[in-house]
Amino acid sequence: MPFALRDRGPPTPLWEIKMNPTRPKEATLVDLVDRLLDKGLVLNADLVISMGDVPLIGINLKAAIAGMETMLQYGLMREFDKEVVKTRKTEMEAI
Repeated sequence: MPFALRDRGPPTPLWEIKMNPTRPKEATLVDLVDRLLDKGLVLNADLVISMGDVPLIGINLKAAIAGMETMLQYGLMREFDKEVVKTRKTEMEAI
């Protein structure tokens, strides 16, 4: 059972400690989008639709949402990036 450390007295259980949020309350949609593009978001979902305990449809969803720099940093979208660079080189050579 986890307990928080205090200077004196018996330890206080962690579920009794009140914590205040550290983020500003004035966060805007722009802040959210900026954080999303900078840090990224990964979504993994499994959905099974069944009737009478018989599974009928299974859906496996995997999505990554982030800015291109973040995606490339984590090794996603490398093939897409290579194709874009290759296409731009070809366009520049044609000029």
